[in-house]
Amino acid sequence: MSYSLIDSGHGRKLENLGGILVNRQAPTAIWAPTLSPQQWQEAKGVHQRSDKGGGHWDWITPVKPTWQVELGVNRFWVKPTPFGHLGLFAEQEEQWSWIKDTTEQFVARENRAPEVLNLFAYTGGSTLAAARAGARVTHVDAAKGVVDWAKQNAQLNDLDANAVRWIVDDCSGFVAREARRGKKYDGIILDPPTFGRGKKNEVWTIEDSLGPLLENLGKILTSLPFLFLLSCHSPGYTPIALRQLASDYFEFDDLETEGGEMSVPHHQSKKLLPSGFFTRSRPVR
Repeated sequence: MSYSLIDSGHGRKLENLGGILVNRQAPTAIWAPTLSPQQWQEAKGVHQRSDKGGGHWDWITPVKPTWQVELGVNRFWVKPTPFGHLGLFAEQEEQWSWIKDTTEQFVARENRAPEVLNLFAYTGGSTLAAARAGARVTHVDAAKGVVDWAKQNAQLNDLDANAVRWIVDDCSGFVAREARRGKKYDGIILDPPTFGRGKKNEVWTIEDSLGPLLENLGKILTSLPFLFLLSCHSPGYTPIALRQLASDYFEFDDLETEGGEMSVPHHQSKKLLPSGFFTRSRPVR
């Protein structure tokens, strides 16, 4: 019951989610699809965007409200939402492997569980990766329903109930309070949106909010961090831009730093679907 990207093109992507084909938006897929229109019509569900925001699903064949899908080493509860989201981001699969590998190295080297902060943590893919490798994770998202969803994913993966601290809060506000409390974290993961609202209607825009957030994160990151990962899907926030922005607030001289473009490979072709950018750092091995 695994995930795979079957095809993409003309601003859409055709995905197999545990045997259920869905057709939804992919703005970066500016090329022509490989498969025929007839093959695309085999999708059981097609997401349609609304001019007023959000949208709806047209289901040719009825499906359960939720079902399980495997992606990499993780299992997820998939739940189609009006906005077209499904509860997992396949482009992050390689990041999860990096998080797991980096955390395991820390645990082996330091013989203790690192404290990791995961912001805009959504349904918990990165949280699962870090906790599975031995970290104590603080998982923060402003949407209670999404945090509950992440908890269900943790249970689905048989994760220790004490491995994660679940927080429903505005990420910027939470980090500012952690800084005032003098809290320290060994590693930080964040995947900020272009726009969002906190649980008390706080407004987030990546242009105005990311810099101040990174400034406060610099106050709560230990002097010898073992992990820093910043990814996003906002136009213009390329690996170089993210790296240079982060360097305004963090010292990376003693760390191995790299950046790149996240993507999802097609199931039976050499095509890649570009899906955002990242910069990340860890100790030199």
